[in-house]
Amino acid sequence: MNTTELLDQPVDRHLLGLLELPDDLPEHLSIAEAAAITGLTAHTLRYYERIGLVQVGRDDAGYRSYDRHAMGRIVFVTRLRASDMPIGTISHYLDLVEQGDHTAPQRLALMEEHRAGIQRRMRDLQAALAVTEYKITVYGGNATP
Repeated sequence: MNTTELLDQPVDRHLLGLLELPDDLPEHLSIAEAAAITGLTAHTLRYYERIGLVQVGRDDAGYRSYDRHAMGRIVFVTRLRASDMPIGTISHYLDLVEQGDHTAPQRLALMEEHRAGIQRRMRDLQAALAVTEYKITVYGGNATP
């Protein structure tokens, strides 16, 4: 399954909200517009293109032109980066996607391993928060609800 087909698959509404692009998104965006929408710098967008995380078209003048597919890929990559997935792992995952359906078991294993890491970090953060809350109450502050 190629990336376009993957994006056309039914997705849980909550998950879709995390990856959703505005309905009024123009058909093509400049790098400055793409940066403004994603919150990334133009430098980061060029880097993502250079290392193959996203493919970006060019307009008649040769300037980058980000379509909905490119923007969707950028949002997806950004969410994975926010979860501390290394660029190399994201690149490997996207290579597997491009190779087709037969790589689904490898992609599943990669995502399950990543999920386990996120869950470990969340447990560690919960423990750190508990210690912090305790110390706040010791000093007479109010713990968060």
